[in-house]
Amino acid sequence: MAERRQRPKGQQSDETETVDFATTLECLERLVERLESGELSLEASLAAFEEGIRLTRDAQRRLDEAELRVRTLTEGEEGGMALAPFAAPMEDDSER
Repeated sequence: MAERRQRPKGQQSDETETVDFATTLECLERLVERLESGELSLEASLAAFEEGIRLTRDAQRRLDEAELRVRTLTEGEEGGMALAPFAAPMEDDSER
């Protein structure tokens, strides 16, 4: 798993931090819990909100990149897309 580079509190980094998608979502969930707790000061709430926006944008960028990779991999020989709806495997009730 990729590790997150630590930066001093309150400093923004122009470098892209290396964190996997699941970790980004976990960080977002923790931020939401902190914000919903009502225990943060206005300044801390704004800082948490700003961090949440940054994490949300990073997560969306990762999703967009993943979609592009999937589209590239599913592109047909003639350049057209060979897309099909995703169908989850049917569960057999008799196996339960």
